Amino acid sequence: MPPDHPKPIIAVFCGSKSGSDPSYIADASLLGKLLALKGFNIVYGGSSKGMMGALANHAIEHGAHVTGVIPEVLLAWEQQHSGLTELIVTKDMHIRKKTIYETCVAAIVLPGGFGTLDELFEMLTWNQLSIHDKKIHLLNTEGFYDHLINHLTMLEEKGFVYDPIWTRLTHHKNPEDLVHSLHNQLNLD
Repeated sequence: MPPDHPKPIIAVFCGSKSGSDPSYIADASLLGKLLALKGFNIVYGGSSKGMMGALANHAIEHGAHVTGVIPEVLLAWEQQHSGLTELIVTKDMHIRKKTIYETCVAAIVLPGGFGTLDELFEMLTWNQLSIHDKKIHLLNTEGFYDHLINHLTMLEEKGFVYDPIWTRLTHHKNPEDLVHSLHNQLNLD
């Protein structure tokens, strides 16, 4: 990427918990590192805990500009990251998500809980409604999203989506393949 070219900002959604499999933290850490080394900056939920903290720490360590966006209500609960390049505090969750969506050129979804799934489905819905056309990438660490991938395929088979779901969403088994795909998709060479 030429030096005067602005670095693309990627939204990353993942758990503020570590999960039960050490692979989740390992993949979040590696993803942060790989995104930074490939010249991406990151916007995410702003927590210092769990997968969110691991992602941010490794991205910062390898030179990425990392912006956290956290609503006032979660300041104490998620323990905002104090080492970020930038921390944006929003009035509520809706403004948090809208800020993240508007800032990024694409999104990555790692394993996580209700909030992560909420962000995934809201981005997919907005994409389907042509509110944005940003691609969404699932990191399917250790098969975490296998059931969801099957369910999404069924939604398409049963006629509940307007066009093929896999034109909006891709899934990858490891961070290396995901970052390679993202880099190619955004034509950054």
